[in-house]
Amino acid sequence: MKIQRPTTMLQWFRIYRLYQSAFPKNEKKPFSMIRSMQKKGKTDVWYCEKNGKFAGLVVTINGPEQILLDYLAVGKKYRGQGVGSELLQQMRRQYAGKGVFLEIETVTEAADNFEERKRRKKFYLSNGMTEMKVYVELFGVEMELLGFDCMLTFEEYH
Repeated sequence: MKIQRPTTMLQWFRIYRLYQSAFPKNEKKPFSMIRSMQKKGKTDVWYCEKNGKFAGLVVTINGPEQILLDYLAVGKKYRGQGVGSELLQQMRRQYAGKGVFLEIETVTEAADNFEERKRRKKFYLSNGMTEMKVYVELFGVEMELLGFDCMLTFEEYH
């Protein structure tokens, strides 16, 4: 599997299309904002290929000591094949020496998508992330922080 920064309009189009389909409307930033932040060096956008075909994306927000995995998505055709796990490990290597973390929906039984939340958290924990015991509300949704080599307090996160 190969990750790279997108360099062609076709790569950007594929990223945009997966971004639009993979995340709920209320959790997406305007794509123009991601592009603007990327041009300013505040965000990295990664294009993932498996066997020469587009397989996924990662968008980070870069701090001096921590990296937020803001968006990570794998195309439907590649789910369940280890692509997400490999993407996580590549991000961990890419940002070695910095704390790498992400936000996931808190696993609560009352949630409409309880099973999905449970699977997502299990996926990240089985790939070496740890719970930080920090909870935040984003877009009206309670989220929890998980990370590699990273422990943040709520104040540091904020």
